[in-house]
Amino acid sequence: MDVEFYDVKTRQKVSVPETQLRKTTYEQTNKNGSTTVRYALRGNYEGRNLTKFVSEADWRQLDVPQE
Repeated sequence: MDVEFYDVKTRQKVSVPETQLRKTTYEQTNKNGSTTVRYALRGNYEGRNLTKFVSEADWRQLDVPQE
């Protein structure tokens, strides 16, 4: 299954095969001390790293390695 990313350099959508995907999370601590977690997919297209933020359900559903 391919996942669509937006390539900022070429300003177009590109497809990255599932074999080249990695899962990652970004944690942000707010001023009040609470932590927000964002779920993302990372892919590589023509030597450029691409990031796509997804829902937690979609993130858990994919069976790809986690960074």
